[in-house]
Amino acid sequence: MQMLDLFSGIGGFHRGFEEAGWEFDWIGFSEIDKHASSVYRYRYPKAVELGDITTIQPERDLPDKLTVLCGGFPCQSFSIAGARGSFSDTRGTLFFEIARILSYYKDKGDPVPYFLLENVKGLYSAGDYTAFATIYGILTELDYNVECSLENTKYYLPQNRERVYIAGYIGDRSRGQIFPLGEGSKEIDKREESRGLQKQYSSTIFAGQHKISRGMTLIADYRTDEGLRIRKDNVSPCLNSVKASETEPSWMPPLAIEETRIRRLTPNECERLQGFSARNKDGIWEDGWTSKGMVDDKVVNISDTQRYRMCGNAVTVNVVKAIAAKMLSTVEIDCDHENLEQGEDRYGREEHQYTTYWFCLDCGEEIE
Repeated sequence: MQMLDLFSGIGGFHRGFEEAGWEFDWIGFSEIDKHASSVYRYRYPKAVELGDITTIQPERDLPDKLTVLCGGFPCQSFSIAGARGSFSDTRGTLFFEIARILSYYKDKGDPVPYFLLENVKGLYSAGDYTAFATIYGILTELDYNVECSLENTKYYLPQNRERVYIAGYIGDRSRGQIFPLGEGSKEIDKREESRGLQKQYSSTIFAGQHKISRGMTLIADYRTDEGLRIRKDNVSPCLNSVKASETEPSWMPPLAIEETRIRRLTPNECERLQGFSARNKDGIWEDGWTSKGMVDDKVVNISDTQRYRMCGNAVTVNVVKAIAAKMLSTVEIDCDHENLEQGEDRYGREEHQYTTYWFCLDCGEEIE
């Protein structure tokens, strides 16, 4: 399989797809921010760097076939916090570069089977509600089945972050294949339960004396928790996140030390909130996804300022993973159906006879 990772940032799409089980033998990435590109090079040294999307020539820079195209195209022109310039903003027009690449493969007879795009919630209403309609129309004109959903990070991690996800695939499908994620997605089978956990544990991040009232549970304490440390001003620099299992969301409890204070998150904590950090088998956080980059074949340290910015611009890995898992379940496998198991005979009213059905254990297809 091949992936084209556009507006790739620090690799959120790449990581999410791989964690969902996709295996790629070629990955190309396009990013103009030098710091994000350096992190991507460091984390994925075998990936092919393509530079600015506007300079990509598919016939020269890309393989004959692509399996997946993904990207969080620039959102400033669609954001509520931005100028809301929509397609009048040059950043907004970069979506047409995505369409250009998809169109190239369609015209040559090898359309890209899957794509996944991400943008801010404001995309729905941008340009007096015309921007989203334009994007949707262009994608359907390229013969894609297009599904859209507003997904919130809070169902996976303790962060309220709503983003629009646009998934597309080639082929006739009788109904939606990707959304809603709650159907058949192991990532959020306990969606309602996670909602309850958020209400119970979500709070301003306190680093100070916090009285534990009824209904609240203190889980992290710097005096007993190895993952926490104290600075000289009595503010703990590290926040612990609790995860009950691999299929349940995390939550963050209040911290307790001597004086009540509110502090900002550390870069490592921002990475955890975006799904770039995980605990290893020993229960230790594997942090620092954005701490190092690769420049001129040398490993360099990344400043906290850039780390904060890159995490803020990144896509949430856990959300991408959930969507990518649903997409993977729809991939049509070229199978010779050699590993079959007989199912129960069924009586057909029209044929007035019993028919034996077989099931392929390799691809799951039902065969008469």
